[in-house]
Amino acid sequence: MSYPKQYEIEIPLLQTIHELGGAAKTTDIYPRVSKHFPQLTEEDLIAKLPSSPSTFKWQNLVQWCRQGLVEKGEIDGSTRGIWKLTQKGADRLKIKPSAQKNSDLFNVVLHAVTLKDLIYQNESEVKKRIIAEMQTLKPNEFEQFCSSLLQLLGYQELKVTTGGPDGGIDGHGQFRQGVVTIRSAFQAKRWNQNPVGRPEIDKFRGAIQGDFDHGVFLTTGRFTEDAEKASIKKGAITLLLLDGEAIAETMVKFGIGVTKRPIQLLDIDPEFFRFEVSQELL
Repeated sequence: MSYPKQYEIEIPLLQTIHELGGAAKTTDIYPRVSKHFPQLTEEDLIAKLPSSPSTFKWQNLVQWCRQGLVEKGEIDGSTRGIWKLTQKGADRLKIKPSAQKNSDLFNVVLHAVTLKDLIYQNESEVKKRIIAEMQTLKPNEFEQFCSSLLQLLGYQELKVTTGGPDGGIDGHGQFRQGVVTIRSAFQAKRWNQNPVGRPEIDKFRGAIQGDFDHGVFLTTGRFTEDAEKASIKKGAITLLLLDGEAIAETMVKFGIGVTKRPIQLLDIDPEFFRFEVSQELL
C-alpha cells in the first residue's frame, strides 16, 4: 500500500471537479480521483481508519486535501456534499506542468507534507520492512513464523509438521469462528521470485480434503490470478490466500510483530455531522 501525499492529490482533484462540470458530489469524485494513482489497490480504497471504523482512509485523505484547497480559495465548500471549483482553482489548472515546476506555487505545494502523509508513509515503509524480514527467513523458520502468526490471530492447538514429507501440509490447528470450531491446515511457501500458481493451490486442497474444513496458504511472494480464482471452488474446501503484502497488512492492522508509538493526530468524526433531514423541510 502506498497512498499519495496530500499535495499530490491537489491537481487531480481539481481536474476531476473540472471534468465533472465544475461542481460534483463527493460520491462521484472519490473514484475518479483514485484513477490518477494506479498504485492504489482495491484494498487501499476500502481500508478503514483504525480510529474511525466507518471512515475510509482514501476518502479521508481526499477530504483533507479538499479542505486545504478550500483554505487556498481553489474549491468552494459552502454547499454540503458538493465541491465546486472556484475561478482561482480553474486558473491553477491553466498553468502548464512545466511552468508549475518553476513557480512559487509549485514549490509551496511540493513541501506541504502533512503529518497524515508522514503517518501513511511510515506505515508503507514498515510493511515493506516486514516483507523484507520474511524473505530472509529460512523455509523452516517461515513455517514457525506462520504458526506464530496464526496463533496470534486466534488459532488454537497449532502444530507444525516436522520431519519427512508432509503431503503439502506444514501445520494444522483449530480455529474458532463464532460458536463453531473448525479444523484448519496451513501451508507456508517462502518464495521470493516466482509467484505461487494454481497447481500448488490444487495440490494443497487435495492434501487437506477430507481431514480438514479449511485451509490457509501463506507465501512471502505473491499468487497468480489463476491461483486466486482457484482458492474459491464450489463444492470444495475454501482456501484463504495470504501473500507477502496481505501478511504485512494483517500484522500492522493487529499490531503483530510491530511496535506502535503513541502520536496524537486530531481528526473530525464525519458521522457526527450526518443527519437525516426530511425532504419536506428542504
